[in-house]
Amino acid sequence: MSDKEQIFEGLVRSYHGDLYRYALFLSKDEHIAQDVVQEVYVRAWKNIHKLKEVGAVKSWLFTILIRENARRFSRKAVKLVDIDDVLDLSSSSNNEDDLQRHQLQNAILQLEEDYREPILLQVIGGFSTNEISDILQLNDNTVSTRLYRARKQLKQQWNQDCQRGRENG
Repeated sequence: MSDKEQIFEGLVRSYHGDLYRYALFLSKDEHIAQDVVQEVYVRAWKNIHKLKEVGAVKSWLFTILIRENARRFSRKAVKLVDIDDVLDLSSSSNNEDDLQRHQLQNAILQLEEDYREPILLQVIGGFSTNEISDILQLNDNTVSTRLYRARKQLKQQWNQDCQRGRENG
């Protein structure tokens, strides 16, 4: 096995779970997430010689994933569906954790993209502010500000949801 193959195999083993979780969160579809991750591997294989720092491999892979996900939208029109057709909370499980997870996920998805991407990279990807700034090609202060504002908006949304729950329940 060549050095390139060994390095690539190590990348796949080390980061597959993180890449798949992030792709799944972005796409909401297991098959699309698998396809996006496979495209990440194809691009990583073709460009592994460009990787200069082994320590930056995780952010490099996530950068590829973000770009692959964006390409997905440029290749085809997104099918829009009515949220009420897809989500019927009255028939869902009564599991409080599932409901809270769903509310948080919806709140994150409602954030503007400038705020959504950094918070997802931090929460799902486990990246530091410096790593996020490298991935998104922004300065550290901008990333810190966007993370702060994203958390603030999520907290406000959460408080509003809790207030509505108390009023309705």
